[in-house]
Amino acid sequence: MTQANIQRTGGQLVVDQLVIHGTQQIFTVPGESFLAVLDALYDAPIDTTICRQEGGAAMMAEAQGKLTGRPGICMVTRGPGATNASAGLHVAMQDSTPMILFVGQIERSARDREAFQELNYRAVFGPMVKWATEIDDAARVPEIIARAFAVATSGRPGPVVIALPEDMLRDTVSVPDARPYQAAPANAADADVQTVVAKLAAASNPIIIAGGSRWNAQAHQDIAAFAAAHAVPVACSFRRQMVFPANHPNYAGDVGLGVNPKLIERVKRADLVVLLGGRMSEVPSQGYSLLGIPASQGQQLIHIHPDPDELGRVYQADLAIVAAPDSFCAALASQPAAQASEARRELVVQAHADYLAWSNPAPIQVPGNLQMGQLMAHVREVLPPDTVWCNGAGNFATWVHRFWPFTSYGSQLAPTSGSMGYGFPAAVGAKRLWADRSVVCIAGDGDFLMHGQEFATAVQYHLPVVVLLIDNGMYGTIRMHQERDYPNRVSATELRNPDFVAYAKAFGGNGMRVDSTEEFAPALAAMRAWAAEHQLPVIVHCKLDPQAITPSRSLDQIRGTGA
Repeated sequence: MTQANIQRTGGQLVVDQLVIHGTQQIFTVPGESFLAVLDALYDAPIDTTICRQEGGAAMMAEAQGKLTGRPGICMVTRGPGATNASAGLHVAMQDSTPMILFVGQIERSARDREAFQELNYRAVFGPMVKWATEIDDAARVPEIIARAFAVATSGRPGPVVIALPEDMLRDTVSVPDARPYQAAPANAADADVQTVVAKLAAASNPIIIAGGSRWNAQAHQDIAAFAAAHAVPVACSFRRQMVFPANHPNYAGDVGLGVNPKLIERVKRADLVVLLGGRMSEVPSQGYSLLGIPASQGQQLIHIHPDPDELGRVYQADLAIVAAPDSFCAALASQPAAQASEARRELVVQAHADYLAWSNPAPIQVPGNLQMGQLMAHVREVLPPDTVWCNGAGNFATWVHRFWPFTSYGSQLAPTSGSMGYGFPAAVGAKRLWADRSVVCIAGDGDFLMHGQEFATAVQYHLPVVVLLIDNGMYGTIRMHQERDYPNRVSATELRNPDFVAYAKAFGGNGMRVDSTEEFAPALAAMRAWAAEHQLPVIVHCKLDPQAITPSRSLDQIRGTGA
């Protein structure tokens, strides 16, 4: 710890605290409101990623928080910079991701005059983050940043916003540093763990639904070992497929959008549902219809979550346990194996067989010359199993969620908040973190251009990210719903797109266009080789027939159905 008699500016204190708390990277769009921080970063052992838009910067930080469990750090300027970043804050809150956003602020003496780019950050961000505050006194920088790391990582993780008045950052003070933060543990009592094991043993048709945050690679292994030893099928919540290996014989699939109908029935028929780590929010609960609210009739519910405020918020569980998935899975894995009945073992076999049949891309046929089922079958053959898949929002994401087998932890970056434009910034964040991992962004045409300018960031930092850009010339999800409810009245969903190959080349990357299934494999191979050789990003521009809106139904088949 630094001695209290050393004089430092508020800006230097901010950076020193980040170093103490283990920050290795930050994402920023610079602003004159926090020049003192930028100056202190000049000599700091922190990699700074310069981004092209604050929303992209915030999503990069969120992605790193999601992968590591440590707060992703983003720094933006006041007013429009901060509001641009709000999309990333919303992702972090709904996805329970630890993140800290530092925002430059006007000088303290100019408050409440509607000064240049002035905002009240407590009022603006308070309802959408775990904590929003402003540092008025440079001597309090260590205290408040230490608290921010604790708040962001403890209980249900989430984002924190800290406003930094410009003149406060220039103030010089003597103050000791904080200690490195430690996330508050959330460990279940031994009796609760044993009760869960006993209830699972007594159930005839149980299922575990794993989700939420505060997972890690060890928890991924622990829950897999427990499921095998106790003959319990495990499903994953919406866009949390990386928490349980898809190639495990106990895997039952994911409960999200476009979910396997057999899995929905399996959850409904279960006599015991264990929600492990997640909130079972609107999407995985199929519009809050899958479980009874406030309580299910004839079905036991165990809810395990690291935040006591979440337990009982929507669902009244028969057993509510305050515990984080990492510690709870470790406790489960230490329990003796159960003697499962033949019926229980058959239950597991059938659940996994249903998943395998649903996730097989070979039989899928869609309109047009580009067959997405064959595309997914090919990437399953050629991409490394631990590839980090990144996506935003759109029907295109269904192809990855349903047909890619997520087998390792840290391999999925997808917003449960359904935020468009997330995929490519997330891919930049992942590649800045893990340079040796294969990182693929799959994006729709509308989705990609939400933050497509961050392609320049990937070029600047030599990040060989591969983009599979699925182009159907429209905001496809909205068009699908539009045709369903307002048939043949197309409004505000058609897109006129750029030449995405030329786009990639203009930034300094590369690209190839794919119009048919036969062109995809050689194009992907060529682009992956070029990206690896030049250490630059590439786009594989895939032209998809607009009728190929889902794996099972075309636009014509959906039109006017109302469902």
